[in-house]
Amino acid sequence: MTRCIRHTTVFSGVLLAALLVNAARVQVVQPAGEDVNPADRRPTIARYGQPRGDILVGGRAVTGSEDTGEQLRYERTYTDGPLYAPVTGFASQRYGETLLERTEDPVLSGTDPMLSALPLWSDLARTRGDGGDVVTTLDRAAQRAAYRGLGDRTGAVAAVEPSTGRILALVSTPSYDPGLLSGNDGAVKRAWARLNADPDKPMLNRAARRTYPPGSTFKVVTAAAALDAGVIRDLDAKTRSPAPYTLPGTTTRLTNESEGCRDVSLRDAFTWSCNTVFAKLGVDVGARAMAAEAEAFGFNDTGLRIPYPVAPSTFDTTVDRAQLALSSIGQYNTRATPLQMAVVAGAVASGGQSRAPYLVERRVTAHGTTLSATGPRPARQVMKPSTAAKLRELMRDVVDRGTGRNAALPRATVGGKTGTAQHGLGNTGTPYAWFVSWAQADGAVEPAVAVAVVVEDASARRREITGGGVAAPIARSVMAAVLGSR
Repeated sequence: MTRCIRHTTVFSGVLLAALLVNAARVQVVQPAGEDVNPADRRPTIARYGQPRGDILVGGRAVTGSEDTGEQLRYERTYTDGPLYAPVTGFASQRYGETLLERTEDPVLSGTDPMLSALPLWSDLARTRGDGGDVVTTLDRAAQRAAYRGLGDRTGAVAAVEPSTGRILALVSTPSYDPGLLSGNDGAVKRAWARLNADPDKPMLNRAARRTYPPGSTFKVVTAAAALDAGVIRDLDAKTRSPAPYTLPGTTTRLTNESEGCRDVSLRDAFTWSCNTVFAKLGVDVGARAMAAEAEAFGFNDTGLRIPYPVAPSTFDTTVDRAQLALSSIGQYNTRATPLQMAVVAGAVASGGQSRAPYLVERRVTAHGTTLSATGPRPARQVMKPSTAAKLRELMRDVVDRGTGRNAALPRATVGGKTGTAQHGLGNTGTPYAWFVSWAQADGAVEPAVAVAVVVEDASARRREITGGGVAAPIARSVMAAVLGSR
């Protein structure tokens, strides 16, 4: 009898072990394949069966969750949706997620293992914790100033804190309300079709996901390359530059918008944005050194994440000398996002050091406990400190007595550079108006903000665009908002 009981016990143990192994197989191994079965709605129902965590700006949530009472119970809501759309993106039951809603989905949806006290048990039981919150680096006042400044124009603004890389503003217009896409009914389908068919592309994130010819704002990079290479040593020495300038190997003559650019100093050429001087400087520096300088600033970086991917800004490394001349004044194949140009201005402001931009400060539980923090990435020296000091001086001259006077602020030192970028067939399109700048409050230890503004549909006369009549006032309002909040 004892022997029979022992055999029965062993057999029962084997059966129990087999049952546990099979349960683990079903729970852990099979779900990856089972979840893609379109007939199984359980994962989808579970996903929307609880409120989603929030995205925070200045300590306040700009997102929410609404209980609809439907099978897919909670839908995403947005506060000031168009204002923050280039940051949050959308979270849609029908179309998925974009931007922060996508990259931070594990925390927001509650599936991140950091949100569970017993991650292994949660995986086996296939449960999810309460969604966590994502704290952004944005400055509410700066974001709103940028959005109001652009108004009904098509364009973008990016602002960063030079000493850390924290993104303080990221605005794109025209914008849209992400809440229109939250559910899965007919209204959502109609909104999706309407937004995608809109020729103004309101869902395009122009601040970080679109590149433009940077025009004369790229002369900051060209000036840095010339100073670093020793091609220019004295800001006030003659540059031996003809006007007009014949592009090397061609009969094409490059001219200037301003008079008096022949043989002027780098200081005057920068202040009055002389194309001929900077085109020749780029050729004198050489393609290899120009490309190295541009890449030090962040051009040609295909891996930048903030944490969502940023469109790479580009400087062509295969140009001939004529193409190099045009590239050095921000034309030909040179392209940049507004975020990249804000980083360029920030590097000048912070003594030649640049930090990668980032948008997420930290991730926290629903109760406020920190799960992870981002923080500044290591700084890289993109130019000599002496070069940065000279460029700060040149950018101050632009605002004090040159084309950027509309960016001046009381009780602050402001540096800037205007730009007008040609585009369209035969350069017949209305020029893009650019302005890049930085500001440091009187008595402050370091600059507080660097800004880049681009306006696509600049309707002002060309002279006013070049003089900062369109973009510079927008940058001024953003800088004033940041300085006023410190």
